[in-house]
Amino acid sequence: MKMSGKKENTSSIIAYIMMNIKSGAEDEVCEALAHNPIVEEVSVIYGEYDAILKVKSENMRTLDQFITETLRALPNIFLTATMLIAKQYK
Repeated sequence: MKMSGKKENTSSIIAYIMMNIKSGAEDEVCEALAHNPIVEEVSVIYGEYDAILKVKSENMRTLDQFITETLRALPNIFLTATMLIAKQYK
């Protein structure tokens, strides 16, 4: 089999997802999400958002499925903001 000069893209999609959660439900939501295999970190935070997730998926389709089928299925999450990592230095 002849190899082309291109390298296969094996990099993962890494994203941070900030969430606004119903007051008092932060621990319940974070504990539920912590068991998902693409969630690397989940933390309750102070500020404009209530919690933040760090997720790592194989591709955009997997990330999209996580957002649309997992996050949107949780009734105590009101709003999310997803930030994709463009370059990671450390």
